Amino acid sequence: MSTNPPLQKLANDRGENLAYRFFAGNSKLPAVIYCHGYASDMQATKAVFLAEFCAQRNQSYLRFDYSGNGVSEGVFAKGTIGQWVKDTLALIDQVTQQNFILVGSSMGGWIGLLAALARPERIKGFIGIASAPDFTEEIWLHHMSPDQRADCQRTGSFTIREASDFPLVLSDALLQEGRKHLLLKKTIPLNIPVTLLQGKQDQEVPWETAFKIKDKIAPSEAKVLIIEDGEHRLARPEDLKILGNTVAEMSAQIAS
Repeated sequence: MSTNPPLQKLANDRGENLAYRFFAGNSKLPAVIYCHGYASDMQATKAVFLAEFCAQRNQSYLRFDYSGNGVSEGVFAKGTIGQWVKDTLALIDQVTQQNFILVGSSMGGWIGLLAALARPERIKGFIGIASAPDFTEEIWLHHMSPDQRADCQRTGSFTIREASDFPLVLSDALLQEGRKHLLLKKTIPLNIPVTLLQGKQDQEVPWETAFKIKDKIAPSEAKVLIIEDGEHRLARPEDLKILGNTVAEMSAQIAS
């Protein structure tokens, strides 16, 4: 059984071809849909792990690259939360037919929650991995000085971790447009199983964020699973085992 189905393309609302891989499995199980994090793609460790995990279980699985990411068409610097949610919904609507569990990593947790809210009739479960809703506003308010904000608006971008081997560049468009999609200032109306995986040693998303999300979700009761020695990516073998177990347990709960 192939864990790497053919790469396919679907045009988004801007005419950009979105790259995706879809494995069609047992229709009695909910499909699993993976939303990757910022500046990541569907070839990242967790995305590939879920491809193998779902194939072994004969469970439908969709992974993809947002526009401007990975091998999808588009310009990364022009990407926004709103556009990447549109990309996600286009793939959900046109590629999959089953009800689904959405797994979102970091920024993908924010996009995944927004997609879940937009498709309440089909979303049956949500798993967040170091979910980072509202991270653009957090950076704007608490990690940028007034001079940096002004410079960002003038030049169009802001770079964090400048001394890093992997500097992270955020566009002003991303930072400003993200304000339209903030979740943590209101109730997140979900009535589905929700599990939030969070590393206690995460240097990107404070572990307390998971509990902020949990407190906003209603009427369902979200579960937070803290991994004491886990960092942001949660991509070690032991982390992936926890992710797999969470998918299996939630799938069984939904199927029953």
